[in-house]
Amino acid sequence: MEPITFTPLFKERVWGGRALERSFGKALPDGEAIGESWELADREDDQSVVASGPRAGLTLNELWQGERTLFGARAAAAGDRFPLLIKLLDARQTLSVQVHPPAHLAPGLDGEPKTEAWYVAAAEDGAHLFAGLRAGVSRKAFAAALDADDDVSALLHRIDVRTGDVLSIPSGRVHALGAGCLVFEVQENSDTTYRVFDFNRPGLDGELRELHVPESLACIDFSDVEPALHPPGEGVVVVNAHFTMSHRTLDGPAALAAAGECAVVCVLEGDASCAGEHFGPGMTFLLPAAGEPLPVAGPASVLMVELPA
Repeated sequence: MEPITFTPLFKERVWGGRALERSFGKALPDGEAIGESWELADREDDQSVVASGPRAGLTLNELWQGERTLFGARAAAAGDRFPLLIKLLDARQTLSVQVHPPAHLAPGLDGEPKTEAWYVAAAEDGAHLFAGLRAGVSRKAFAAALDADDDVSALLHRIDVRTGDVLSIPSGRVHALGAGCLVFEVQENSDTTYRVFDFNRPGLDGELRELHVPESLACIDFSDVEPALHPPGEGVVVVNAHFTMSHRTLDGPAALAAAGECAVVCVLEGDASCAGEHFGPGMTFLLPAAGEPLPVAGPASVLMVELPA
């Protein structure tokens, strides 16, 4: 058994830049503002491909369908696709104000539910994000601001962030990632985002990007007022019905995955080594399920993602 690495999928975004190249050494395509690096993806039109080793060239879905035991007992009944999507985001500009649909509303809106979490891997001075509503903001006031074409980010709860901060984003939480943030994003395997406001910003084609105001107003949880960050720390930082996210500081070798289960490891700092391979900051790899988990050694700071127990 050995760790499995995948070739990142780079996505040009109007709000992106080149920080993934500067900070993490990603080999970005020339001349493009890259906002997203999809580190682990099993979407119909976006497949992570194994980068090296005996399974090189296989897609994540081919592994999921053909070698499900690599993903452990928790994956046995998890559906036809790997249930998570893991990204690195580079926000040079603030992203749109947006929301993801809850499970009970998504089918009626032709969307997929999405719960996610952000781990702030790097934050410039003044970096911030928006999450939930400011105290006292009602649905009526929010809708009126949209009708007046006001900047509705002023109605959201603004939070200054630093490296190591974590935000949970359950479906229904209105949010926007602010400029100056590099984040690891862990989410359900979904690509449904409803933009409610986009700062009147043209997209890459020069046209204003599509908004989804009725869908957004249907999905926003207007009782979600001024949520708090998870403070920097060691150990489990996010637990929900879809994944567990943990932060680990590694010195000597440590078994990160539970016996018989897989884990996804995202390197934040240092040099993580496993089975003779070395992984630097910004790299992501899959620890396959094994009776005796593969140890990962540092010195390194890593983010570990597991399927729910």
